[in-house]
Amino acid sequence: MMNPFATLEDISILWRELKESEYSKAEQLLTVVSDSLRYEASKVGKDLDKMIEQNEALRNVAKSVTVDVVARTLMTSTDTEPMTQMSQSALGYSVTGTYLIPGGGLFIKKSELSRLGLRRQKVGVMDIYGIDDQGNSSNTV
Repeated sequence: MMNPFATLEDISILWRELKESEYSKAEQLLTVVSDSLRYEASKVGKDLDKMIEQNEALRNVAKSVTVDVVARTLMTSTDTEPMTQMSQSALGYSVTGTYLIPGGGLFIKKSELSRLGLRRQKVGVMDIYGIDDQGNSSNTV
C-alpha cells in the first residue's frame, strides 16, 4: 500500500483544523484521493509516484491537490445537497440552484489534474480555408 500524498496535519495547516467527527473520514479520504490521483495518472500512461521522485516541486502540488479534494469532499453536506449557485423569486414561488456535486461523492477537477500534468492534450489541425501547405487551393470548382 502506497502512502497518501498528504496527511491529516497537512489538512489542518493548508485548509482548517478538523472537527472531531471528521478525523476518521479525512484519514480514509487521504488514501482514496491519493489512489484516485494515481489511477488518473495511469489512465494517461504516467506513474505519479515516479513523477514526484523526479520533480520535488510536484510533491507539494500533489499534497495541495489532495488536500483540496479532501476539503471539498468534507465540505459536502451528507444530509442535504449543497448548492454553488441559488436564486429565489417571491410571488411566483420559484427556487433554482446548481448543486456542488450532483449525486454526491468524490470528484477531481480537470484543473487539478492539469496542475499535476495529468491532462491528455489533444492536438489537431483543421484546414478551414481549403489551402494546402504549398499555398494551393484544394477546392475544385
